[in-house]
Amino acid sequence: MMSALIAPELVALDADLGPDKHDVIRALAQRVTDAGRATDLDALVADAFAREEVSATGLPGGLAIPHCRTSGVDEPVVAFARLSPPVDFGAKDGPADLAFLIGAPAGGDATHLTILTKLARALARPEFGAKLRETESAEEAARTILDAVSDAPAAQSQTPAPAPESAPAQKRSLVAVTACPTGIAHTYMAAEALQAAAARAGVEIAVETQGSAGATPLPAETIAKADAAIFAVDVGVRDRSRFAGKPLISSSVKRPIDDADAMIAEALAAAENPNAARVESGRSDSSESSSTASESWGGRTRRILMTGVSYMIPFVAAGGLLIALSFLLGGYDITNVYGAVMVDNTITNLPDAQALGLEHALFDSGLAVYLGALFFVIGKTAFMLFIPALAGYIAYAIADRPGIAPGFIMGALAANLFGVANADGVSAPATGFLGAIAGGVLAGVIAHWVSGWRVPSWARGLMPVLVIPLVTSILAGLVMIVVLGKPINWLMERLTDGLGALDGSSAVVLGAVLGLMMAFDMGGPLNKVAYSFAATGVGAASLAANAPELRIMAAVMLSGMVPPIALALATVVRPQLFTTAEHENGKAGWLLGASFITEGAIPFAAADPMRVIPAIMVGSAVTGGLSELFEVGVRAPHGGIFVLFAVTNVLGYLIALAAGVVVGAATVIALKSVGRAPVSAAATS
Repeated sequence: MMSALIAPELVALDADLGPDKHDVIRALAQRVTDAGRATDLDALVADAFAREEVSATGLPGGLAIPHCRTSGVDEPVVAFARLSPPVDFGAKDGPADLAFLIGAPAGGDATHLTILTKLARALARPEFGAKLRETESAEEAARTILDAVSDAPAAQSQTPAPAPESAPAQKRSLVAVTACPTGIAHTYMAAEALQAAAARAGVEIAVETQGSAGATPLPAETIAKADAAIFAVDVGVRDRSRFAGKPLISSSVKRPIDDADAMIAEALAAAENPNAARVESGRSDSSESSSTASESWGGRTRRILMTGVSYMIPFVAAGGLLIALSFLLGGYDITNVYGAVMVDNTITNLPDAQALGLEHALFDSGLAVYLGALFFVIGKTAFMLFIPALAGYIAYAIADRPGIAPGFIMGALAANLFGVANADGVSAPATGFLGAIAGGVLAGVIAHWVSGWRVPSWARGLMPVLVIPLVTSILAGLVMIVVLGKPINWLMERLTDGLGALDGSSAVVLGAVLGLMMAFDMGGPLNKVAYSFAATGVGAASLAANAPELRIMAAVMLSGMVPPIALALATVVRPQLFTTAEHENGKAGWLLGASFITEGAIPFAAADPMRVIPAIMVGSAVTGGLSELFEVGVRAPHGGIFVLFAVTNVLGYLIALAAGVVVGAATVIALKSVGRAPVSAAATS
């Protein structure tokens, strides 16, 4: 049976819990632990701190609601303190004298979340705080909070707010969506504030709360009759296209809590203004980050690029592992015969490994050769698509679904996927990753611009499926081919030539430089230039074990394996320095790194680039240099630890990898520890 949300032992009245909010949070978490309601004090504290870093939890009226979803509790729990003296939690009107630490279990069910929803709505009512300021005992305070949870009406987010009796029969109507990163408190407090403000203004409003307890979508007829929409969100609005064409007021989720009356007034003014901002046609974004004014250009740029990378990674992972399996089954020289095997053989007519000259085929098996050829074709196909995927989803992050098709087309142009060449065999410029990024951004910007065109109502349905993709593909494609193609291709060639020039000076320096490039952007342009330089050389390498091309490939592969493994090791050695999400990424990092998927380090770098990126660059540089020093060679262009059969000097391979991993993990731990207290053992979601 579920315990009560709060008990007297979780209440502190007129308490001095410290001079700042972190002291208050820590003291309340300790009270929860002392009451036997926390399974992990450190996780609860760290999760609350991590949520506090996302945005301040101070609210108008002297309230503070530090809260989190955490593995530190198994049931929802609230600790309450009436602070004396008050403590600053970041509210605009001054410090808070009422502080609630709300802990929700990481896997909380609907019952848990409904209770917390009711509490959040109670907190938005001034009389609730007034009663807690007057209470004389912990028992009475706990009973007040429990009564609010029991008696507060269930979520009313889809019910229009009641209007005063004197309101005219024909009232203005608004719709709103509220959503915050954790979906526990601000989501519902913002909804309550908007409903109260609408009631004061004599306006009907229906609010859709997209919180942790889920969301009941507003009925289509409610949206249709609304005069304007309000998006008070810190995350993407699910199914945004439902509101297409509505005058829009957007803000962070905290603004309605601070100033709901002004937002209602702004929405009514927007409904009367024919030039007001409107919800874009054709946008249906469940994963889009907030498009509010609070998002900085730097944050927007990172979000756009990370969207492209995150959708690209499955293509890289699948393609790389399939190619590694193909080398394991058919040997590295399967690349010479995979087409013939696929066309000429079947499962009932297996190839002859010896006749094909496949000396490294597994057990000289015809079945292994056949499967290896098929795996190579599938993997190579995945690799051919990951540059278009990068461009396509960069465009998607900017313009949503109308940007996907033009973005993929720009990525295909960047990869010369069609194999365009003249009669002499000279290919059209292949701009690679740099071209994919430029093309994706170009397609997204143009698609977003076209989607803003004002068109007759009968043409709106054609915009996302016909007009936007067609116009965007023409304009962006012409710019890519006519303007950007040759300059970007020239830049890629110069970078490749620069790497080649390093080979004649010092092999160790070359290995270290390649290591730095592999780790710097973890699958980005520099990483792919280094990889392309190595993989191209392997294709032309002699079979001599000491061929320089094979050593370069080894340095690149080993350096690319270091970042995910080093970060995975760091999460094990010093877990308190990392969030729950990073711990989960660390678990995946072991396999991703072993598979030579450097992108496994991206989540860590995105969260803390100034510490993570220098650390993994040091580790990868050490590995690259040692690989060249030990004259390690590898014949396979991908596969990581799974292609040891294609490695020359396996012992040197393992020593170089281990050294870089240890150096990288030690460096990231040192950088995260210097001048900084552990802030997170788990992240809010």
